[in-house]
Amino acid sequence: MAQGTVQVTHTGASRWRRRTGEYASLAAALEAAAEGDVLTVAPGTYRENLVVQRAVTLRGPEGSPGSVRIAPLDGVPLTVRASAVVQDLHVEGQDTAAPALLVEEGTPELLGIRIVTRSATGIEVRGGARPTVRRCTVDNPAGIGIAVLDGGGGVFEECEVVAAGQSGVAVRGGGRPRLERCKVSRASGAGLTVTGENSSLEAVGCEVYEVRSSGVQVTARATAHLTDCEVHRTTADGVTLDTDAVLTLADCRIHDIPENAVDLRSRSVLTLTRTTVRQFGRNGLSVWDPGTRVDANQCEISDSTGDYPAVWVSDGATAVLDSCRVHDVPDALFVLDRGSRADVVDSDLSQVRNTAVSVSDGATAQLDDCRIKDAATGAWFRDHGSGGTLNNCVLDGNQTGVIVTKGADPTIERCTVEAPAEAGFYVSAGGRGSFLGCRVTGSGGYGFHVIDGCRTTLRKCRTERCARGGFEFAEGGPDDGSGSGPVVEDCTSDESGGVRPPGPRETAVQTADRSPGLLGAIPGQRGTGPEPAAAVPAADPARTSKAVLGELDALVGLDSVKREVRALTDMIEVGRRRQLAGLKAASVKRHLVFTGSPGTGKTTVARLYGEILASLGVLEKGHLVEVSRVDLVGEHIGSTAIRTQEAFDRARGGVLFIDEAYALSPEDAGRDFGKEAIDTLVKLMEDHRDAVVVIVAGYTAEMERFLSVNPGVASRFSRTITFSDYRPEELLRIVEQQADEHEYRLAEGASEALLAYFTVLPKGAAFGNGRTARQTFEAMVERHASRVAQVEEPSTDDLTLLYPEDLPDLS
Repeated sequence: MAQGTVQVTHTGASRWRRRTGEYASLAAALEAAAEGDVLTVAPGTYRENLVVQRAVTLRGPEGSPGSVRIAPLDGVPLTVRASAVVQDLHVEGQDTAAPALLVEEGTPELLGIRIVTRSATGIEVRGGARPTVRRCTVDNPAGIGIAVLDGGGGVFEECEVVAAGQSGVAVRGGGRPRLERCKVSRASGAGLTVTGENSSLEAVGCEVYEVRSSGVQVTARATAHLTDCEVHRTTADGVTLDTDAVLTLADCRIHDIPENAVDLRSRSVLTLTRTTVRQFGRNGLSVWDPGTRVDANQCEISDSTGDYPAVWVSDGATAVLDSCRVHDVPDALFVLDRGSRADVVDSDLSQVRNTAVSVSDGATAQLDDCRIKDAATGAWFRDHGSGGTLNNCVLDGNQTGVIVTKGADPTIERCTVEAPAEAGFYVSAGGRGSFLGCRVTGSGGYGFHVIDGCRTTLRKCRTERCARGGFEFAEGGPDDGSGSGPVVEDCTSDESGGVRPPGPRETAVQTADRSPGLLGAIPGQRGTGPEPAAAVPAADPARTSKAVLGELDALVGLDSVKREVRALTDMIEVGRRRQLAGLKAASVKRHLVFTGSPGTGKTTVARLYGEILASLGVLEKGHLVEVSRVDLVGEHIGSTAIRTQEAFDRARGGVLFIDEAYALSPEDAGRDFGKEAIDTLVKLMEDHRDAVVVIVAGYTAEMERFLSVNPGVASRFSRTITFSDYRPEELLRIVEQQADEHEYRLAEGASEALLAYFTVLPKGAAFGNGRTARQTFEAMVERHASRVAQVEEPSTDDLTLLYPEDLPDLS
């Protein structure tokens, strides 16, 4: 057969009617062909726009795939409008407004076709067409790989889209294709996209990978069913649903996703069965908006590569997890916003770096027969209106089992907390909750720790082997007084000793080794800090404010600081006198911000300030508790709230001094736990405004940023006091004071040498002000000792005089 010719075998009903002819063009051959004829095309390039309108077979020569190129300069290279068979052709298109292969009618079979094109669409199926497409390849970096539109359908088997400038496979306008064992990669749009009412896609055994958008996208009332499919290595989300979309994933695998593995919104519905979701950068499941719902059964979500919750449910959405596993993630389940709900049944949440279950902003979570293991916090019900139920759950090896704060009111029934590092159940800051038939064993802290007079109900609960005590009801909180505090009924502990009831409403708590009805097990109230409050030394009550101010005045430098402190003291003293005279007193906020470099006396002034307030009767003790970020921020969310609470409790009656406070709110905060310390601190300052004075301190610029990004903190402080760097003359005076205190003297010329030394000493970030002066004196003493040690019988002058040569070298 000659190059560029078409051999047509005309096939009739009987053998004798078969005949063969050759044609110079494909168009002529197709025109001459009858139903059932076979057109075998010789190798070559055909610049024709072909239209197949009869049920013929159009094929390239056997054993030479790709040797027949259909490549017109514009328009649609190949259009099929009949139940024909098209096989082993290479189709090329150049028209960005037209498809390369268009199927408009019939049930044709397309076999082994390779489409390398820059067309609007590689393969387009529309209308009533229902093709069967097998082992075809589409390479179309200019447009869509495969499009099924306007009621079209068909089956695509073992096909591959190796490049697409838009979506790999697009279904809209009521299209309803089925994909079997197909692959889609290197698409600039979504791998598979289905949109519009009555549009549907079914995919079995397919793979979507290396796409620059979402792997699968279902929107606008479309539906899709994926079975045994794999979506991985996308640039955007793995699977997205929006606006009443419906998707079913069965036995699928979604992994290596930099964003959300699955994201659904706007009343979309997702059903997952035996599906794994792993190695995702944001949420594994992200569920938003009222009416949006996800049902997951026997699924696994694991191995997060980011810092976000594995399952996120917000804005009124619903998530149901049945017999699922969530593990090796920062947080397992976050449920936010009123109307949002999560139901988790017979599931395992484990290896969670922060919080396994977090419920906030009025959301609800219901967990039945679940196991939460190796999390920082097992479950945290965070604020007012947030609640739900934990029923028959086991929380094992977590830092803290359950936390309830800020008015949250969950019901915890028949749950067991085993071996928590810090507390089994922790309730604070107005949290409520009902704990019924719960048990804590092997706690490294308390079993049940309820503070601030929270109105929590405990019935038939038990603790065993809790290091700090089975039940702890710390005093304090706005609800103190008759009718406040926890209700405790029929609770037991393996502790021995007396009991101090937490409040008037509390009923008896039994121990295992006493007869029913006797007071037992719960020890008397403890302080919530690591040390009893009595262990904190109070300021000397004999000192008057004038005596303390005298010590302040004796400090070197700090003239502006002294004026600020005196002005505050005068305001407080006059206010006290006006109250005694029956007059209104101006409200003075006593919380302060200290800004300045290290070594400028901030801690010393804070100590004196507390003592002044105690002498005026404003504070009970006036002692100073100094903390920094490391003392307040734990390694997980739950421990941060506890640490901050304990630091605040240690400072009751005195001053809580937070050095380098800006470290609680770093510029790249992200999910930093410092924010939790700030939130807890602000709440405590509001609830106990007369019990503690808080001073935050740090570098000037950093503290300005800290206050600007935390307006809730800034509003609690009355004024900022700036501590300037010491001048060389003031540093000299500090050295002179140190020398006098330690019975040394500066020899002739030493003062001048010190002044010159401090003048040229670099004042960079490492400069320590007063600390530098003290270190300079210590260095001089060391050099003096090295020099005098060589003298056989030193005189008194030898032993006391410091010379200019004793000064350290400038580095």
